[in-house]
Amino acid sequence: MAVELQAVVMAVYGGSRMQDLTTSTPKPLLPVGNKPLLWYPLNLLERAGFEEVIVVTTREVQKHVPDMKMKVEVVCLPDDKAAEMGTADSLRHIQQKIKSDVLVLSCDLITEVSLHEVVDLFRAHSATLAMLMQKAPEPCEHVPGQKGKQKAVEERDFIGVDDSGSRLLLLANEEDLDDGLDLKKCIFQRYPRIHMKMGMLDAHLYCLRKYVVDFLADNDSFASIRRDLVPYLVSKQFSSHKNVNHETDKKDIFSYIPRDELLEMALTKSSWNDHRGDMRESYHGSRLRCYVHVARSELCCRVNSLATYIEANKQVGTDSMIGEQTKIGEKTSVKHSIVGAKCVIKERVKITNCIIMNGVTIQDSCTLQGSVICNNAVIHSGADIKDCLLGSGLRVNSKEKRVNEIIVGNEQLMEI
Repeated sequence: MAVELQAVVMAVYGGSRMQDLTTSTPKPLLPVGNKPLLWYPLNLLERAGFEEVIVVTTREVQKHVPDMKMKVEVVCLPDDKAAEMGTADSLRHIQQKIKSDVLVLSCDLITEVSLHEVVDLFRAHSATLAMLMQKAPEPCEHVPGQKGKQKAVEERDFIGVDDSGSRLLLLANEEDLDDGLDLKKCIFQRYPRIHMKMGMLDAHLYCLRKYVVDFLADNDSFASIRRDLVPYLVSKQFSSHKNVNHETDKKDIFSYIPRDELLEMALTKSSWNDHRGDMRESYHGSRLRCYVHVARSELCCRVNSLATYIEANKQVGTDSMIGEQTKIGEKTSVKHSIVGAKCVIKERVKITNCIIMNGVTIQDSCTLQGSVICNNAVIHSGADIKDCLLGSGLRVNSKEKRVNEIIVGNEQLMEI
């Protein structure tokens, strides 16, 4: 797997739906289970046998990229453009470094799905695209600062697959279905039975052919892999591509797909050209093929909101975790919580269902429940905090009580 695919991890800004967490800590460095978020996709690649990976990121994150056994090449995006560049822009930026087919992962993906589930589809069907999706989970029951308001819903997709459940025939955002869904007649001619699935989430793990990267290099209108490139590839599968010329049709993906005249002649003359079994796509299918693997019961989540950040910490942690060099006083209880490194927690403190980041100080007799406390925050004696998010470096006064608040600045409160 590692030989035939180059691995790329996208670890740029993002986090637009979790700005209360990322104002002082870049999203790739947010602690999940006392490890930076970026560690999880790198560990996934390392366990799958990859020996090299390219991490596309910023100079701020570059200084803190986790040490791994495999070789990690860090490519920093231009400081003045990084915030505006999407994943397709980032892949275009490193096009000269891509020498083979590519496996692209987002830094916010935490999954126990084996990579070979996606890569095997890519290999077996000579696919242009193979991707990972998951069924949308139930909304998190508790999110600090919600105050009973309607929770933000992730962008969910509607997909159509063949009888095998892996050939991706249709893809649309559920929000766009109000305007109807246009289906090509040729799809039904080839696939009379299409299985529709709703409430799907893109896990942001893609196998792509090198010619797709070359296509992106010549077409800068594609900013995002998820929003722009994937829908384009899925929709082009059943388009006419006769007489496409690479020199004159650089806006058409078919002009980038290598042609093998000898193979085409063999297929034309083969006695198997009426085959309707496993090789049907090879003889009758499009040269552009998209496949999807839908995660089953394995852990698969993207940490792209406060709710999913909390849920990810629950999934990867044990009952409770205590970071290195953290000091805990007598008669203090820590239940179902994760406490980061270099924290100081004094006597008679009660912590339940919380995420405490690094360098936090909690003085004696405090009670914390269902809250997220960011780096270097200080909570003074006797404070009572429930269902809150406390920003980095902020303080809560002695015996102060805070409930259902997002505390992001000096007495500045923000409600979701």
